[in-house]
Amino acid sequence: MRLARKHSMTQREEFSRVRQNGRAKSGRFVVLSTLADPALPFLKVGFITTRKVGKAHDRNRLRRRFRAIVQRHGARLDDPARYLVTIPRRGAVEASFEELERDWLKQASRLGILRKEAP
Repeated sequence: MRLARKHSMTQREEFSRVRQNGRAKSGRFVVLSTLADPALPFLKVGFITTRKVGKAHDRNRLRRRFRAIVQRHGARLDDPARYLVTIPRRGAVEASFEELERDWLKQASRLGILRKEAP
């Protein structure tokens, strides 16, 4: 799944709506929030990386990594008509891509937004 610009959350209202009405699960490296919206034609993804996470190049690298994770596993979402917000935690800068991916997938499955894989 390729994340085109139309899949990005850009409005402050979208982020606050997910925060107020959505569900969230936090793991060791990531907090994942989601809100299903049947009016959406496709998945809308947002990334929040605060200065607490690290310097600018670290925050940019984390956004690139999480964007790659969403691109890799976005097709597995059971209902793509939803908002999905990823917030890295402080220790995420030192984590490897595999650790970030494992934690993101764990939180997504805890939220119940991933389809079960065929054996």
